[in-house]
Order: sequence, then C-alpha cells, then structure tokens
Amino acid sequence: MRTKNLLLIPILIALVVACDTKKSATGNEDEIIVFADSTEYEQIEASLLTVFSKIIYTPQPENLFILVRKDISDLDKYKNKKNIIIAAPLGSGSNTSNYIDGLLNRQVKEMVRQDSVFVINKFDVWAKGQLVMILTANNLNILSKKILNEHENLLYSFQKISNERLFKSLYNSRYERKDIEAKLLKNYGWLIYVEADYHLAIDNPEHNFVWLRRSPGTDMERWIFVHWINNASPLLLNKDSVYAIRNRITEKFYRTPDDSNFVVIEDNYRTTKEVNFLGRYALMTQGLWKMNDGSMGGPFINYTFYDESTKRLYMLDASIYAPKYYKKKLIQQVDVLLQSFMTEKEVDPKKKEDLMDELE
Repeated sequence: MRTKNLLLIPILIALVVACDTKKSATGNEDEIIVFADSTEYEQIEASLLTVFSKIIYTPQPENLFILVRKDISDLDKYKNKKNIIIAAPLGSGSNTSNYIDGLLNRQVKEMVRQDSVFVINKFDVWAKGQLVMILTANNLNILSKKILNEHENLLYSFQKISNERLFKSLYNSRYERKDIEAKLLKNYGWLIYVEADYHLAIDNPEHNFVWLRRSPGTDMERWIFVHWINNASPLLLNKDSVYAIRNRITEKFYRTPDDSNFVVIEDNYRTTKEVNFLGRYALMTQGLWKMNDGSMGGPFINYTFYDESTKRLYMLDASIYAPKYYKKKLIQQVDVLLQSFMTEKEVDPKKKEDLMDELE
C-alpha cells in the first residue's frame, strides 16, 4: 500500500481560526460529513461510497465509514465534526464550488487546473483532532475518477487520524499495566501498551508467544498475541507463511477448556496486503477466525513484519469475540493497541528506566 502523504498546503488555504478557542472535534469516528451540492453529489456519490463505505465482515456486514451529505449552507452547524469532506469541481458555479474557490489561492487553483492536485488535507481547522479534506478537480468526471484512483490514500488519511484520536482516548498512564510491560521488555526485548483490564494469559518463552486477554468468559472478549521467530528469514514474509504460522500458533494456544477444539482462519473474507507498519514493510491480514468445529468465531487483524536489527519475524495479532455486538469499533481499538508496539531500541530511555523501576 502506498503511504505517501496527500498534499498538505496549509499556508495556501484561507482557513484561519483562533487556536486557543478550539474545542475537541465531536461525532462518531466512523461518520464523515460530506459538504456537496445535491446534483453534484449524485455524480460522485458512487465513487465516494466505494472508497469510504465499503463493507467489512465481522462477520456481520458493516460499513467502514458512513457518509452523511449536507449543504454547504449548513457548515456552521457541523464544522466541529471529526471528519469532513468538502467536494465540488472548481468553477462549476455551485455553492460548494464557490466556497472552495474562496478557500484556495491562485497558485493552488492553477495546480488543480493543471491536474496536479485534487485533494488538500487540513487538520484542526475548526476543532482539535479534526480532518477537513477538500476534493476538487476541473470537472465531476475527473473528480470521480481521481477519487477511485487514490482510494487507498484517501481512506488512509481518515483511518490514520481516527486511530490517533482513539489512542489518545485509550491511553491513560494511571491505568497502564506497567508491570506487564516491564516484564515483556526485560525478558523479550519488545514493548506494547497494556491497558489496565488486560491480563497476561500465557507467557511461553519456549515458543516465543505472549497472549494478552481481556474479559475472558464474557460476551465481549479481546485477545492480543505477540509471536516471534528468532534468526528468521525475510522470505517468510508472504501471505501463505502468515496463514500457516497463525494457524499453527492458534492451534497450539487458542483452544477450548476441554482441549478438544482450536482456532483456525476462516477461508472466506480473508485479505492480505502490503502496508507501512510503524515505519516497516509489513503484511496486514484481516479476516475471520473460527473454532475448527464452527462453534464460534469473530474478526481478527494481524501484522507480520521482519525486523532487520534483531533478525526476528514478528507477528502481532488481535481478535474479537463479541457475538451480541457489532465489532468494527472493537477491532479498531485492538488495532490501535497493536500499533503501540516497539522493539527495545525504539523505547525512549526514560520510558525504559521508569518501566525497569516496576521490577524492583
């Protein structure tokens, strides 16, 4: 997946707000307010829905984001929302197009006309933690095509800021399980943020496996495991190896209390793609897990990468078991926790010193 930044031109956009008066952005993480004229929106709606409202299976079908169209005349009512898109072709004469025309200076508008720019991201415009994405082009057909062509980057922008907001809400040093974090860092040379209600369910140095578990025995369980292979070959970094390693690990450690059944990857809906995970090339696998007898299941997300400095292949994995609930938000929460992972050399020395004090 390409992870280049979309064009950021804050100095070229006439969006001036008094910083000290901003409040935190509000609204649901999965809601995007789209400001567009109704007739123009009809022509780009399919492209926007394809990018932002694609279906994920948890295993219930859930939309990744929900788009809510509003007229630009209603901007003042919604300008405090977390996720905003302002979309219109340049110079069409619509109210939204006229608004965009007033936002962009001559240089940016010329770049749009030359087809070198169509998206401008602006952060914290009217509220803290907010992303305002401006989508514009010479006409609606070009705009629609560009939205589809740049779908990964557009989606990444909203997912990234959503994860950042979520981590800020999840992280609380007062309730951090520093005792567990210190033990993992000292014994294994890596660190991951452990929330207060997680406990160390399995710590198996023989198989390089650690299982962090939340709310066992309830109808809303969350499981995180870290597995690593020492002196590994980078050639293991392929999707077939990911499936095989995960199934091998879950067959050994994710078993029913009577030891009769175990977790495997469901063949349907699984996807693997290349991503930039914490500055590293990685494979991200998403899909569904199930017990081998089909008795239960849920979604999982998995990052597998090779760490050159330690010659280790790491597998970070999070699963959800919550049969009575929609699980999209839950899987995002555990995804954010996985992204707190650091190898020992990446840990701030002061942080490491504080954690080592926990072991004294």
